[in-house]
Amino acid sequence: MAMQAHQEDSYVSTPKKRIRWATQRAKGATGSKKRYHILERLHRRTASSEKKRESADGSQTGGLQHEGSAEELEDQDTVHRRIFFNIPLPNDAKDEEGRPLMKFGRNKIRTAKYTPLSFVPKNLYFQFHNIANIYFLFLILLGVFPIFGNPNPALSAVPLICIVFLTAVKDAIEDWRRTVLDNELNNSPVHRLTDWNNVNTSEDDVSLWRRTKKATTRGIVSTYRFGKSKMGKKSRGGKGYAERAMDDPRPSVDTRPTNRHSMASSRTSFQSIDSHMGEEAIQMTPVPSPQPGQGRMLGDHGLNPTHRPGSAAFSYEEGSLTLNNSDGVPATSSDGEHASDPIPTTFYGSILDPSKPALGTARFKKDYWKSLKVGDFVRIYNEDQIPADIVILATSDPDGACYVETKNLDGETNLKVRQALHSGRKMKHAKDCERAEFILESGPPDTNLYSYSGVARWTQRYSAKSDERGKEMAEPISINNLLLRGCSLRNTEWVLGVVAFTGQETKIMLNSGITPSKRSRISRDLNWNVIYNFVILFFMCLVSGIVEGVTWSQGDNSLDFFEFGATADTPTLDGFINFWAAIILFQNLVPISLYISLEIIRLFQAFFIYSDTFMYYEKIDYPCTPKSWNILDDVGQIEYVFSDKTGTLTQNVMEFKKCSINGLPYGEAYTEAQAGMQRRQGINTEEEGAKVHKQIAEDRVKMLHDLRKMHDNPYLRDDELTFVAPDFINDLEGVSGMAQKQANEQFMLALALCHTVITERTPGDPPKIEFKAQSPDEAALVATARDCGFTVLGRSNDGIVLNVLGEDREYTVLNTLEFNSSRKRMSAIIRMPDGKLTLFCKGADSVIYSRLKRGEQNQLRKTTAEHLEMFAREGLRTLCIAKKDLDEDEYQTWNKDHDLAAAAIVDREDKLERVSDVMERDLTLLGGTAIEDRLQDGVPDTIALLGDAGIKLWVLTGDKVETAINIGFSCNLLNNDMDLIVFNVQDDKIETAAAELDKHLQSFGISGSDDELKAARKNHEPPGPTHAIVIDGDALRLVLDEGLRQKFLLLCKKCKAVLCCRVSPAQKAAVVELVKTGLDVMTLSVGDGANDVAMIQKADIGVGIAGEEGRQAVMSSDYAIGQFRFLQRLILVHGRWSYRRLAEAIANFFYKNIVWTMALFWYQLYNNFDTSYLVDYTYILLFNLAFSSLPVIFMGVLDQDVNDKVSLAVPQLYRRGIERKEWTQTKFWTYMLDGVYQSAICFFMAYLVFAPANFVTFNGLNINDTKRVGVYVGCAAIVVVNIYVLINTYRWDWLMLLLVAISVLLVWFWTGVYTAASGSGFFYKAAPQVFGQLSFWVLTLLTVVICLGPRFAIKAFQKIYLPRDVDIIREQVRQGKFSYLDQYEAYIPPKTTSPASSDFSQTLKPDQRTSIVVADDERPIYPPSVAATGTTHNPRSQNGSDGTDYSRNRLSLDQPTRTSFDRPRPSFDRMRSSMDRIRPSFEASNDFTSAALLTRMESSHSRENSPSQSQYASPLQSPIRPIHGISSLR
Repeated sequence: MAMQAHQEDSYVSTPKKRIRWATQRAKGATGSKKRYHILERLHRRTASSEKKRESADGSQTGGLQHEGSAEELEDQDTVHRRIFFNIPLPNDAKDEEGRPLMKFGRNKIRTAKYTPLSFVPKNLYFQFHNIANIYFLFLILLGVFPIFGNPNPALSAVPLICIVFLTAVKDAIEDWRRTVLDNELNNSPVHRLTDWNNVNTSEDDVSLWRRTKKATTRGIVSTYRFGKSKMGKKSRGGKGYAERAMDDPRPSVDTRPTNRHSMASSRTSFQSIDSHMGEEAIQMTPVPSPQPGQGRMLGDHGLNPTHRPGSAAFSYEEGSLTLNNSDGVPATSSDGEHASDPIPTTFYGSILDPSKPALGTARFKKDYWKSLKVGDFVRIYNEDQIPADIVILATSDPDGACYVETKNLDGETNLKVRQALHSGRKMKHAKDCERAEFILESGPPDTNLYSYSGVARWTQRYSAKSDERGKEMAEPISINNLLLRGCSLRNTEWVLGVVAFTGQETKIMLNSGITPSKRSRISRDLNWNVIYNFVILFFMCLVSGIVEGVTWSQGDNSLDFFEFGATADTPTLDGFINFWAAIILFQNLVPISLYISLEIIRLFQAFFIYSDTFMYYEKIDYPCTPKSWNILDDVGQIEYVFSDKTGTLTQNVMEFKKCSINGLPYGEAYTEAQAGMQRRQGINTEEEGAKVHKQIAEDRVKMLHDLRKMHDNPYLRDDELTFVAPDFINDLEGVSGMAQKQANEQFMLALALCHTVITERTPGDPPKIEFKAQSPDEAALVATARDCGFTVLGRSNDGIVLNVLGEDREYTVLNTLEFNSSRKRMSAIIRMPDGKLTLFCKGADSVIYSRLKRGEQNQLRKTTAEHLEMFAREGLRTLCIAKKDLDEDEYQTWNKDHDLAAAAIVDREDKLERVSDVMERDLTLLGGTAIEDRLQDGVPDTIALLGDAGIKLWVLTGDKVETAINIGFSCNLLNNDMDLIVFNVQDDKIETAAAELDKHLQSFGISGSDDELKAARKNHEPPGPTHAIVIDGDALRLVLDEGLRQKFLLLCKKCKAVLCCRVSPAQKAAVVELVKTGLDVMTLSVGDGANDVAMIQKADIGVGIAGEEGRQAVMSSDYAIGQFRFLQRLILVHGRWSYRRLAEAIANFFYKNIVWTMALFWYQLYNNFDTSYLVDYTYILLFNLAFSSLPVIFMGVLDQDVNDKVSLAVPQLYRRGIERKEWTQTKFWTYMLDGVYQSAICFFMAYLVFAPANFVTFNGLNINDTKRVGVYVGCAAIVVVNIYVLINTYRWDWLMLLLVAISVLLVWFWTGVYTAASGSGFFYKAAPQVFGQLSFWVLTLLTVVICLGPRFAIKAFQKIYLPRDVDIIREQVRQGKFSYLDQYEAYIPPKTTSPASSDFSQTLKPDQRTSIVVADDERPIYPPSVAATGTTHNPRSQNGSDGTDYSRNRLSLDQPTRTSFDRPRPSFDRMRSSMDRIRPSFEASNDFTSAALLTRMESSHSRENSPSQSQYASPLQSPIRPIHGISSLR
């Protein structure tokens, strides 16, 4: 509800359109309610899943910033831009006219290629890149001069005008869509500070070019609107997007003066609590209350739900925190004698100048994104997208924290924390912006999404006296203080910031690149074929000119009479004129109809793709949408596919499936990886899956019953339960003894306490609690704890409130040691309700095992390692959970060092990591978890089909290495027979990277030479499934160096799969460019986020996935699909069809035109090459237009060698496209020579008929004149070329036969109709005279047989004795071997191959394998296995076995199945039985695998005895040994 505006301090303007604004005073607390542990909680808020940054200097810090004097920050990088706020520009920043010297880019962006002003010249420029268009334009200009004998120059220009116009319309439609999206984005609303002087920009500094463009745009829009008004049309929508955006209230933020429960996990309220409690709270928008299930606010059902059994509520009366139960009775507080001492508050300074008066004129008003300028103050609200790169000054959170979703940048949907500058957190209102005086010094625009370096400088004053001498202060700014354009604000009421970078200088746009103009490979090759035809045409015309000139010079021949009075009066000039006249006569050798026909073919192909219901994604109502029609044939030649991971291969939905606690496994699941392994073993996965799912459904019912019986959890949603383990509930009740019960409780407590999630409560009966986490894994862990009765209700001042089986408890969180990619773990130090200190830690299994207490839990380690191995073999992501009881004195000593590290400016992250490592030692193992990252439907089958087709898939992701590897195994991209090469360069030196490359290249017997690169370009065979390479962004940056990129490319060429992790958008594009140009192959990139735009535009084909949350990739793509699985139909069906159809259509076009043109050329032999016409001129005009075009066009549109089901069932047919065998120069010249042969038959057959004698018609007239002989030649040629096209067509259906028949009959029909009119001149009555001759029909029949006989014989021989793959498959289709496909629509079930014949189960020779030494924490942690079978032997499997029994005491396989702990655990026993069948003996392999490694691991980071206070040594004073993540083996 809205609150009454506070009149005294109200300063916000209220224009008519600003329904949003109503100044409020929220109910604030008194100064005594200021929370005590703000500083301590700050470092718990940093982005735990943030990308590992390569900071430009030591000042790149995390979420907690520590300001220093200006002198302390003088050593930062060279300043590339200075932005002034309320400070006049110094003289060195102004030009002679007083304007800012530094020019900043606009915030308006354009992904479209054209503007209204540039469309015509730019489009014509692109179109006349086509050499044929230039040729036809030249012919039109040539035909204007009558001397060259063109009968109708204007008519000759019509084809070129049509093709240019139609192509321009197509390009305009494609670009208009981009323009509409650009305008929507540029005209999106943002709240910008107005009526305030931004000294960094000049309003009147608008260039003449911009003014011209604006005037042109306004003129076009005005003309368009005027035309609409004249036609009486009304706008259906009333107002456009921009107008509605300025009018409508923002429905995304429910602004009440109450607390937001979604943020209660880390703060008590969204009210701004600071020392200035007299000021009013920030104004919000009054919008309706949320509907059930949609609310994000607490309102009356916030942290004080009054009628909820077994729940906790908070009240803040009298300035103290009280924990109430559901009846309002105060519960016992956990604060006691063990509460930690308060941390002294550090003075950070403030950019607000108390001596500067506020004018009160500035207002935050709605404006467009495109109006933002560098140096503007902006206010962003919840759910808003960030319009530019913005430095955060203040947020609605008192601690300065805000939460952003970076899906558009890196594809991740998890939330990340950003921090406001300490010096700006007191800012709230427009008047504060007027009083802020500071300078923002920043580095240049940078493509690195995870790094930023800047500093804010100001003069600190402590009183309102203007003559007071202030102190110069500065605060470093890192990426954690920057909101990047394209992100979305989440769970934060508002953010106040300043614009640092705009438009094309923002990080997302720097990584996007410009929209390229793509042309298909066939179109590029076609230019060369046109050039070849030009050469042929030149020699034909040269011969015509020379012969004509020589004949003229001889005299005493017919030319003297027929050429009397001609313009040319010399033989040389006559030959010169005849040369150009011949070009007009033989112009069909390069037919413009070819380009018109290609556009028609591509249009129909695009329509068929759009209409394919099997690529329609019903969930979001989205079909496959072709956006670039001119590159359809390239989809049929793809050899490399580059894919994003998150949102493209996966749903990014994590589900907790299994766990191991105190040596007992829990949970039931049937994953895709497990099904894939069974399918390769020949097991019927449909039957097996149905049986397992039935068992899981029964267990789910039992578990829910037992859960309700034990505790009626109001937060449990039956349909959201993913952890199905009835035996876990029994053990939680004590069935297996108190020890197991306590272990299960401790395990769930660890899940519920060791995290950084945000609770979001939806009021209702019963209430609903959801979790917003920085990692979806973390949300899944906490949600499982909630389902099992350990519910996180929210956060108090400095703790977490849990509902443990109906009892509310508060746990004080003293420290949170954040997760990052180098630590691979996260810890939380908790003060338990009884006052004891406990550290809970979760992380990668190898990292946790290396920190366990020495000499303890040996059997538990072994058992847990076995369980985790089996979990991971099912494709599940595993984590280990551990704890450690702490001594109070030890903790207090350690905490001092931790506070010092957290406040450091230089090397803050390194210092925090060293301090954290000291505490995370001598841990006690609790168990492990297994989470499934669900793939999109059909991803494994699609990858398998693409692999069978010979397509290589590379995964380019911004995610961490371990996650990408796990997904690689789950989706069958990786398997256990592969040696995994983890390319890691520790010292960040090119020399080290070069040495690593040389080492791995030597294992393949290559060196990376130019000769090897040439050989690699010619070899399109997919590499064997023996190796895969994984590389991170830091190493990738080194190997992409000019001196190493060739070696890296050749190394990747030898690997079956390549995973590039932690890469930026620019690096994705660089990898695509490397492969595309280095290997000269066709590439396709697929992604769903703005971070994928660069690689989508760089690839030959860009495919955008229209996700449910973003369409950024779709905007810049060539094709848009709804799911990754649709790629199989797009590539293997439509792509292959399009390429084969277009290649055959082009070849037949050249063939039919060479037949026609050469037939006219042969006639010139008998008329001294005077360029006279053998056939009537209408034949020449209609030959390509009507007589021969339809069969070729519909061949390119409808022809099919095999149908779509067979194309998917036999993906190997696609390999001809990869090898580019459908369109080759050999094929071109074969068809050309065939056309020359057939043209000679067509002409000389008629010539031989008339050579010995003449024929006399019924009226006594002969028919040996040129036009009537031309009917003999022309009609026969047209019949021949149409039947020839039919022979080359695979699909003979009624439509194709009808079109051929129409084309043949049409020439006879036209001859009859046209010659019946006297206007035909000398051609009058030619049809009855010629058609009445038996010789005409006999000649036509003989000509067809002689012309097509050789072609038919060769095709028959080839198909019988040298059949291609498609010929064999077509024969098998006729035999009914693919009739089983008729029972399916689009889904083709993968065939269950015999295990003995499987590529993965064959024993590999020793020289085929390479032993790659990799740090254990960088190997795939327990990858799912591609198992060998009982009839095969796998000597080197990475499937989680060292070739021995787990306990190393069983050397036989006599026991086929082992039950687990005398209790039924179906999923566990089923998986372990599978493992037992495939374990070879120890003698077969001496390799250690994950389970065996972990069972022998002792911590290299633990001490023999627990350290006392006297033994504690500060890591800040004496650096400890760095962590390498791999432990020593004892």
